[in-house]
Amino acid sequence: MNWLYDAHIHLSDDEFKPDLPLILLTMGRLKIKACCVSMDYSSSGATLALAEKSKLVLPFLGMHPERAGEDPEPIINLITNNSTRVSGIGEIGLDKTYVSDEEGFRKQVSVFEKMLSLAEKIRKPVSVHSRRTLEEIFAILPSYRINGILLHWFAGSKKQLQRSMDIGCYVSYGPAMVYSKDKQVLFSCTMPERLLLETDGPVRFSKCFGQKTAQVTFLPSVLFTASHILGKGYDETLEMLERNANSYLGI
Repeated sequence: MNWLYDAHIHLSDDEFKPDLPLILLTMGRLKIKACCVSMDYSSSGATLALAEKSKLVLPFLGMHPERAGEDPEPIINLITNNSTRVSGIGEIGLDKTYVSDEEGFRKQVSVFEKMLSLAEKIRKPVSVHSRRTLEEIFAILPSYRINGILLHWFAGSKKQLQRSMDIGCYVSYGPAMVYSKDKQVLFSCTMPERLLLETDGPVRFSKCFGQKTAQVTFLPSVLFTASHILGKGYDETLEMLERNANSYLGI
């Protein structure tokens, strides 16, 4: 049986803490592995500790653009000192909604470039936050040699999607694709070998998910939708997505 990968979830978030034993048990039963991304130094440490508890947790450490005003050196040192234990670097990226001026955005860019440089140095994939900043990110990425670049929760245009494919990025889609026609159209336009699935928990989703916190258990529904869009069987789509995830992770 193939493994289903959640390419982007914040399992070390406090909202999941009370239910973590059940979540990890369920992941084992459903054969789900999770790329557990971090926001800052504290959550990066929590992510590493969680990965020690379960091999189903693939630890991604990094600094989210919301936290770019903080000193990145402690996280850089944490990643460097644990490079053999780290599966990837993330969540990193750019987002102008978290800054009030150009100086704040320049700080985001500086932190993002430091994270990319580190990923290149230790040869790890990255999980990138790109809300309304895809053009700026496209201008930066070619300066680095990173084999696995994920633009998580892709929300760009078809033209930007094609640009993502041209430069070799992976893109991921989450529970919103189950009910969003726009997401389904973007998914159908994505190169099959560059597709990944995610939940981005603890984000909450509406419609059929009733504003519940995203769980890894949402993934089979996303996979079912994906198989329908692709015109493939569930198991065939699962096998394809497992290959994609292994390629992204370099395993």
